[in-house]
Amino acid sequence: MIMMGRQQPQKELFSYQIDLDQRVRADNPLRQVAAAIDFSWARAEVASTYGYNGNVSVDPVVIVKLMFLLFFDDVRSERQLMELVPERLDYLWFLGFGINDPVPHHSVLSKARSRWGGPVFEKLFMRTVAECVRAGLVDGQKIHVDGSLIAAHAADKSIVDGPPELVAALRQACQEQTAKLTEACPVPAPQGAANQTHVSTTDPDAELARKRNTPSRLSYKHHRVVDNAEGVITAQDTTGGSVPEDGQLFGLIQKHELNTTVVVETAVTDSQYGTVENLLACADQGITAHLADLQTARRGQGQPALFAPDRFVYDAATDTYQCPAGEKLRRYQRKTNKPAWEYKAPRRACSQCPLRAQCTTSKRGRHLQRYDRQEELDRLRLVANSRAAKKDRRRRMHLMEGSFADATNCHGFKRARWRRLWRQKIQNHLIATCQNVRILIKNRPRSLPAAVAAPTLPPSSRSEPPARLPTVDQPWSRN
Repeated sequence: MIMMGRQQPQKELFSYQIDLDQRVRADNPLRQVAAAIDFSWARAEVASTYGYNGNVSVDPVVIVKLMFLLFFDDVRSERQLMELVPERLDYLWFLGFGINDPVPHHSVLSKARSRWGGPVFEKLFMRTVAECVRAGLVDGQKIHVDGSLIAAHAADKSIVDGPPELVAALRQACQEQTAKLTEACPVPAPQGAANQTHVSTTDPDAELARKRNTPSRLSYKHHRVVDNAEGVITAQDTTGGSVPEDGQLFGLIQKHELNTTVVVETAVTDSQYGTVENLLACADQGITAHLADLQTARRGQGQPALFAPDRFVYDAATDTYQCPAGEKLRRYQRKTNKPAWEYKAPRRACSQCPLRAQCTTSKRGRHLQRYDRQEELDRLRLVANSRAAKKDRRRRMHLMEGSFADATNCHGFKRARWRRLWRQKIQNHLIATCQNVRILIKNRPRSLPAAVAAPTLPPSSRSEPPARLPTVDQPWSRN
């Protein structure tokens, strides 16, 4: 059993050594970090993971600060961080060390992560959101949502393939072994045919995924919400790389509302989220959906320039569509995976139609689908393609892409430092924390006294999100 220690940052009464308060300049960024964020809450948060006798540990506040520094300055490794601490007077001041105090061994950080688990670092991120809200940097009503792939810390040669049953059993065995050592987070079943038959022996949680026109690689996917006002990251989640982005939208909205206590009015996304299901669900929850339409985006991504669905005129009296050539498309069958009907023209009529090359490439002829809420869906698509929506999506490119670029350039976002999903979640919590702290101190007064005291923060989250209609389950597949 390990007894929890406590670092004493008070200056020595009689000292003939260097006074760090005098040596660290007043506008040092770490002074502003200490003024913006209170790390002392970590001691009470992790107290249950320590005993009451045995060896005295490093102060949990020091450990959290060390983890923060690792990503705040994008230090290459924990070992290198411990080598830098004695050389950096501002690091010593920030940690509450004296000039001659011994520096902890780098293994202290990995042991603390295993002992504490991910929730401690998630709460650290949530406290930065609370401070940004308090500082007036979060509007909360308009949000931008996106996801980005992160290269896993595993080589392609670690991938083995086999029958789906064998691969699933291997993943389960790895999860059980991890649970013996730490409180690992549950890992959802991977998606995609490749991940059913392939698994990495180095990092079984990483999944094969790829961007357009790039080869598949072992990856995780980070999903985040950026507020419209100053680009503050208000909610986030990390999944396997094969998880579709559109299914994460409403979970992120709920987290945003929980962290900011503000109800979302407008959601802005790219076409990955612009599915029929998300458009209708936004309408059900009273959210203005400035989502780029996935159907329109697909027509512009290398698919043949065929007649768009709006070229077919619907007649409610006869429940038929009329194509540009004047042929009728009649109701054919009910879709099994979505609330919609399928309409088609006679195969013979399509095969002899002079406009066939402009209408369809299918041997079965042209097919259309009509949702039960088609009139409402058409109105929502008009809103999603309005001038205001396009303006918001241009700003989304600036805020969201800028947020990911900043995380990559300043905090090592694009490459996983550790293995397993629960550790990747910790990495992303710390990176988002660093970004929010930088936004916070950028908007604080630059002149600070030589010695600053960290403020006492209020609770950073509520027991439940703000009142709104319940989130709609989405059992349908993407349109």
